[in-house]
Formats: sequence, structure tokens, C-alpha cells
Amino acid sequence: MTTITAGAVIPVSGPHDTTPAASGTFIPTIWSGKLNVKFYAATTFGDISNTNWQGEISGMGDKVIINNVPTITISEYTVGMNLSYEVPTPNVIELVIDKAFYFGVGVNDVIEYQAKPELMGMFTDDASNQMKIKVDTECFLNTFTSASASNIGATAGLVSDFNLGTDAAPLALAANNVLATITAMSTILDEQNVPETDRWLVITPAERNLLMQSNLAQAQFMGDSQSIVRNGRIGGIDRFTVYVSNLLPKAAADQNYTGGTDSGKVKRHIMMAGHKSALTFAGQINKMENLPNPSDFGKLVRGLMVYGRKVAKPEALTYAVVSG
Repeated sequence: MTTITAGAVIPVSGPHDTTPAASGTFIPTIWSGKLNVKFYAATTFGDISNTNWQGEISGMGDKVIINNVPTITISEYTVGMNLSYEVPTPNVIELVIDKAFYFGVGVNDVIEYQAKPELMGMFTDDASNQMKIKVDTECFLNTFTSASASNIGATAGLVSDFNLGTDAAPLALAANNVLATITAMSTILDEQNVPETDRWLVITPAERNLLMQSNLAQAQFMGDSQSIVRNGRIGGIDRFTVYVSNLLPKAAADQNYTGGTDSGKVKRHIMMAGHKSALTFAGQINKMENLPNPSDFGKLVRGLMVYGRKVAKPEALTYAVVSG
């Protein structure tokens, strides 16, 4: 795919030339709709977060006011007493639509491309997958650190003390302890009174490999009638719906998660767990435009996705820092 730069000339010949030119009108809503559908089918972060306010955004800088359910006081009652009443204090958080990514494509004739579903599908597939990589990577990196301090570290848990690892001393996972680590994360959420439904766990392929080697033949852990060793499918572990992703935050030795220097550390990565209420996300393909190519015949197509993400309930989020 040709990268378009200022003053650049797009080659007329290429593997996807469509001549002669077709007539008609570019329909941006079709492209936008296809990209949205394909993006949400591919993204992990959009699946583990709640998207209740998806339809309330229109552009960059929008704010969505989210009302949290207040905690109502329960008082002891005796016959004949005067009842007291409280006025619940408003408890709101703001979801700011302050993130955006875009793509730009040059084609010799947009209308002809649009008339060929296989080419249109190819472009929208790739654009949505590349957008997914950017959005998931950014969201994972900038949300995991907001987990409640009680849910992380070498002494995680409101009641228990579970070692989930630290940057200085990551947890060494193996086939004989990976399942215990996952169930510890589940217990940590239990101690925060997090609902059992809609829990999720995101692991890397490395943890999936360890699970395949573990005693996960105990099918009840997987919520399945067959062992994972037999069917190779990860469904659920101890009330978690399990996702495998290559986009979780990771750091090389002596680096932090954004690639900067962090002396004294070792190679490590994150695996995350939580409840859908912990994370909120709203995003959409906000702009889809075509314009004449100033340097050649044909069109330039560009799309803009805007989104916002926020940790709404830190107590419903946990993570482990593991080596490797």
C-alpha cells in the first residue's frame, strides 16, 4: 500500500489498478459502517469493557457524564423509632473523548474499488485490524496501572496476601503455578465484592502455553465438558472469560513499558483480570472522507476514529507482573 506524503505522486500502475474509471458517488457511511463492525469484531479491549455510552459521542473533546450508583446507608430499625432519611451524594465520573487515530489511502478510482466487494473488504479488514492494534495497545498500557492498590503487588488482596509480582520482582510463572495465580486473581476480586458474572481475564500466548501444560485436565475449571488438552480451546477459568492477546504491556530488560530506560528491571509483561464495570470505552469512526488527489488522477480516502477510555471501578481491576 502506497504511503501518501505531501507532494508525492501516486503511481498509476499497481496491483490494484481499476481502469477504466467508474462513475457514481463515494458513500462514506458504507465504509464507516464496515470499519466499525470489523473493528469491534476484532478488538479485545472493546469486549472486556462496558460500552454503555457508545452512542453519546459525536467528536473529539466530547464528555460523557457517567452517574455511579451511590451507596445507601442501611440502619437498624426498632418499633416506634423516628426514621431518618439521607440524600444520596451525586457520584459522577467523566469519560473524555480525547484519543484519536486516522488512516489515509490513495486509490486510482474510489468508486471502482467500492464496486468490488473483495477489494473494499480487503481495505476495511486491514484498516480495522491496524486500528485495533493501535487502540488496544494504547488502552491496555494506560489502564492497568489504575487498578486498586489493594489488588496488586506482592501482598495483593483485601484479606489475603497473594504475590502477583512487581516490576522489581516479577512473578515467575510455570505450568505448576499458573492456574493458582489465576485463581488468586479471582479471589482478589471476590474480596472486593466484585460480581461473578462478566469477569474477564487477558493473558498472553505464553500463559496459554503454560495452561496447556498444566493440570487443566480438570475440566470443571474450564467450564467445559472436555479438557483443554483435548480440544485446545480456552473458554473460562474460575468465572473468567479468557482472552489471549499479544498487545498486553510488556517491557524488555532495563526498560519500562513505553520503551524508556528503567535501570535494574528485568524482562516482564502484564496479565490483566477484572469485571466489565471496571473499564468503560466509547469510540466510533467519526470521519470518513474522500477528496481529489492533488498530484494524480483518483481519490484520497481518509478516516478518523475518536475514542475515550477510563477506569471506572479500580476495585474491579487487577493485574499480575510476570517475568519473560
